[in-house]
Amino acid sequence: MSDILERTYEKYLQYVNPGLAQLMKFADFGVEMRAEGMFVYDHQGRAYLDFLGGYGTFALGHRHPKVVEAVKTQLDRMPLSSKVFFSALVADFCEALAKVLPGNLQYTFLCNSGTEAVEGALKIARKFTGKHKFIATVGGYHGKSMGSLSATGREQYRQPFYPLVPGFVHVPFGDVDAVAREMDEDTAGIILEPIQGEGGIFLPGEDYLPKLRALCTERKALLIIDEVQTGLGRTGKMFAVEHWGVQPDIITLAKALGGGVVPSGAFSSTPEIWEKAFGDNPLIHTSTFGGNPLACAAGIATLQVLQEENLPARAAERGEQLVAGLSAVQQQYPDVVTQVRGKGLMVGVEFAIEDVAKLVIGGMTRRGVIAAYTLNNPRVIRFEPPLIVSAEQIDTAVSVFAESVEESVKGLRALGLL
Repeated sequence: MSDILERTYEKYLQYVNPGLAQLMKFADFGVEMRAEGMFVYDHQGRAYLDFLGGYGTFALGHRHPKVVEAVKTQLDRMPLSSKVFFSALVADFCEALAKVLPGNLQYTFLCNSGTEAVEGALKIARKFTGKHKFIATVGGYHGKSMGSLSATGREQYRQPFYPLVPGFVHVPFGDVDAVAREMDEDTAGIILEPIQGEGGIFLPGEDYLPKLRALCTERKALLIIDEVQTGLGRTGKMFAVEHWGVQPDIITLAKALGGGVVPSGAFSSTPEIWEKAFGDNPLIHTSTFGGNPLACAAGIATLQVLQEENLPARAAERGEQLVAGLSAVQQQYPDVVTQVRGKGLMVGVEFAIEDVAKLVIGGMTRRGVIAAYTLNNPRVIRFEPPLIVSAEQIDTAVSVFAESVEESVKGLRALGLL
């Protein structure tokens, strides 16, 4: 190892997370040093084409110049808020969000991350409805703080921390009847991703979200849509729910919201819900760093770039190209690569065997393309490149994927493991 890699590895062992250090060393990861556009550069100066995009964070690519400039300008004025005076930036950012949010979602609470956004959404749902129960989905991912972890649908992450927040039940994703059976007079709401990300890039049936919307309206429960990963152009629309014409009661956002420059999260809702949640006590839910000036400057610039560069439409076009290319590889190895699925630039490739996915990831990294398997389903590799990706870069990633699959299959067959 080089000096900087050795020093960083040793400090991870001593001060960060020994298990993570060993895992990353085994996977032969280097030290990231800088990034620009579609590329990340390591300690050896090697460029990696980023087809993971920070799990959806880098929708605009790395260091988009308009976002960087907005943050630099604000840094020289006021990096953090006194939290005493009005903030013009908070007002402008929330207004900009209201103009693009679906339906009559109008008011926004600004925070720092997706898990915080989910925590806030759950709180105001209970406050508005006076009810306590939530229905979530198996395989769903909403974060790992206590409330959001209670909604997250994988036992591997939940079990070590029992007892979690009471009142959560999990049903299969895509099963409206299962939701209806669990819904009772104490159900405050349903929380789910419109497309499961960490669960393995699973899309719902065409009538799933509309039926859930109707069910929530009928039973007087709230529909909470987690768009932390799917939102802001990722799926070919500004918000994934727009594919199904559904308006949520509460929406959560993060990841791409800060333009890949400043961490940022938010949850938004309707005037009726906001008045009930905050009307009698506007400080019932607060955040010291949420809506800080740097995050607001980044967020305003991000929304401008998404619209000026028409990135949702670009994601839809490039996504079709990516799915077509990956599907061609799948047809060559149907016993190994079982399915390609996705919307826009949120695409998953499922393998018959988990170990093949890991080998393919390693092969792609050695060839200079970054991807990853999903936390809740290690058989699925996901591709979430920045929405600025070019047609040529899609072709490169598909070619590298094909080479890595071929290499992995040959290696496993030679060992008699496939």
